[in-house]
Amino acid sequence: METTKKRLLTGNKAMAEAIAFEMENNNEVFVLGEDVGKYGGIFGSTEGLLDKFGADRVIDTPISETAIIGAAIGAAAEGMRPIAELMFVDFFGVCMDQIYNHMAKIQYMSGGSVKLPMVLMTAVGGGYNDAAQHSQTLYATFAHMPGLKVVAPSTPYDLKGMMTSAIRDDNPVFFMFHKSLQGLGWMDQLDESIGHVPKNTYTVPLDKAKVVREGSDVTIVGVQMMTHYAVQAAEELAKEGIEAEVIDLRSLKPIDKDTIIESVKKTHRLVVVDEDYLSYGMTAEISAIIAEEALYELEAPVRRLAIPDVPIPYSDPLEDFVIPGPDSIFKAVKELMETY
Repeated sequence: METTKKRLLTGNKAMAEAIAFEMENNNEVFVLGEDVGKYGGIFGSTEGLLDKFGADRVIDTPISETAIIGAAIGAAAEGMRPIAELMFVDFFGVCMDQIYNHMAKIQYMSGGSVKLPMVLMTAVGGGYNDAAQHSQTLYATFAHMPGLKVVAPSTPYDLKGMMTSAIRDDNPVFFMFHKSLQGLGWMDQLDESIGHVPKNTYTVPLDKAKVVREGSDVTIVGVQMMTHYAVQAAEELAKEGIEAEVIDLRSLKPIDKDTIIESVKKTHRLVVVDEDYLSYGMTAEISAIIAEEALYELEAPVRRLAIPDVPIPYSDPLEDFVIPGPDSIFKAVKELMETY
């Protein structure tokens, strides 16, 4: 019996492939940002695009985040489909006015007469000792803003499919990719950064979570690295007779309430894991959704794991301490199950 060999790509190559296909099929799509051309993006998200499309469509810009995003907003308002890269999400402060008062609001303030079909992609995540100014995720910061779609894919398959959807969307999309899931040679390469990616083009919806592991005892909701860590913890929990259902959120705005609620109705327990800060973040939002819409399904209090409200440390052991991992997820779930 013949078997079809799966085509494997790293996360960065999956992203670049999606962008290349859309550029080939739509002349209005172009890329701009720092080091996106000759260098191929510091995290490889535009690798090979300069050679294919030239410097008129893959534009290396000066170091001015305000100019990059402002130019993309203007181009999108005129009907083009720009993909702007903000090298690290931590740099948002120097261009917040462009993001919050222009990118997020122009479509609304024009009564829908001005569309902004643009993608703002940015690198997020810690775990490789780049200290407090280069290691944040800040999912909740942007999900809090009306007018933006905010997505955070966790696999090469979803990176390609969701990037394709984002480019084709007529709304501004904040596309957050995790550095550790790009599969770059100069970083510690994780198994999770390589996955099956079909050669043909396809889309993944920007508003749907995914159940990546089914279970009956507890629901664990995560995003990006926290999803992968939750799966690792779930495998260990299974050895203890605890079957955890793991949900990859994928989209923070819009958030897929239905998938989370349906899971909690089955498991009656909820643990939410985030690589963002604890206070006022994604863990609080998901907890509130369950409190409002499925409170009486719970047999135990919701448990939240996230980064404490401190800047992310440079020190390796301190960074490991503040960022949730498989061990801390395992312990939190085990304690929850033993207590309730």
